[in-house]
Amino acid sequence: MFKGALHAHSTYSDGEFTLPELREIFIAEGCSFLCMTDHAEYFDEASVYRYRQECKSLSDEKFCLVPGLEYRCEREMHILGYTATKLTQASDPQEVIRHIDSQSAISVIAHPKDEFFEWIETFRTLPQAIETWNSKYDGRYAPRPGTFQLLQRLKQRVPQMRAFYGLDLHWKHQYRGLHVLLDCGSLHPEEIRSALAAGAYRAQKDDLQLPSDGVLSESLLDEFARVQARSRSMWRLFKNGKQQLDRLGIRVPESLKAQLRRIF
Repeated sequence: MFKGALHAHSTYSDGEFTLPELREIFIAEGCSFLCMTDHAEYFDEASVYRYRQECKSLSDEKFCLVPGLEYRCEREMHILGYTATKLTQASDPQEVIRHIDSQSAISVIAHPKDEFFEWIETFRTLPQAIETWNSKYDGRYAPRPGTFQLLQRLKQRVPQMRAFYGLDLHWKHQYRGLHVLLDCGSLHPEEIRSALAAGAYRAQKDDLQLPSDGVLSESLLDEFARVQARSRSMWRLFKNGKQQLDRLGIRVPESLKAQLRRIF
């Protein structure tokens, strides 16, 4: 069983960490792999080649950096391609899903907005997974229960669809405590991809573990709803305070922003 993390960004797109820094940080935190998902629109063919090569050069028997891309689609829907490294001009999410799947990569709708749920359910081409907990978008304390409920509705059409759990890591002072425990034979990108696709993993945050099928008890979903409500209330309070300061022409210090990223 290997401990690692999903959904990370580096200085190849809009992340603050270089790939070597990410390797050292996650090794220090007891991880053996990190699945990258840098934003595709930052790349051209030359830079995506360098990206693949640097991930490969930084991988060994101790740690694996798995290259991948996050594709921006219409209406600002984002779709992750785990191990996908081919660029596309497509912006239709279903076409992007097909583009990812054609690479034998894993297509995942990232942090789906609540207002996207009905739209996603009209898709004829569905992804292989839904990101049911994104600790940047949803917060570190609990995921949105509605995303798990969306997954279960979609699984009526695609029973093998998975629940993915990602950090969406961008910043140096961002929360990094949502991990994935992966059951695979070795630290090779293809082995990691295959294990993720097969659902041979579970998410871990502190003492909480969550399954790859995303099937949770009603009591746990109710607890997530309560925790989400409290977290969102606190966040709105801080956001309203920042807006008041902005109107007064007062800039929030970067050090305070960094601390808030640790909290949320």
